Amino acid sequence: MTEIERIQEQLKRAFEGGAWHGPAVLEALDGVDAVRAARRPIAAAHSIWEITRHIATWKTVVRRRLHGEVFEVPDEMDWPPVRATDEVAWRTAVADLKAAHEQLIEAVKSAPASRLDEPLVPGGSSGYVQLHGVIQHDLYHAGQIVLLNKATG
Repeated sequence: MTEIERIQEQLKRAFEGGAWHGPAVLEALDGVDAVRAARRPIAAAHSIWEITRHIATWKTVVRRRLHGEVFEVPDEMDWPPVRATDEVAWRTAVADLKAAHEQLIEAVKSAPASRLDEPLVPGGSSGYVQLHGVIQHDLYHAGQIVLLNKATG
């Protein structure tokens, strides 16, 4: 198995399931509806909805960096605002997250192994570090989603 294939497997485990630590992102989101996703049980914390959009953002950022794009990530892109809070908007947010994940997986599949050792942005961390960062990011936020889901129940 190549390093690229190992990273793809870990991306899948952290996002879809099969992670040894506990629930992956989609497992944590299972059964969450728009009302629960929009709730803010901890005033200073982000909602499940905001976290869902934030995870999608960083999958997109790393994919774009893997393709050679260099850009700043403004606050409104990092934590996109939630404007509509109906069930259709929530299902769209989850679908967007899944699409961002699939696009990242495809970008990883097509990336040359040399991208793992190269900084993805000038002066930045390597592709290897950023892709593992996405995995860690998924798991970190999956834990938050689980706790927020329990707090809103």
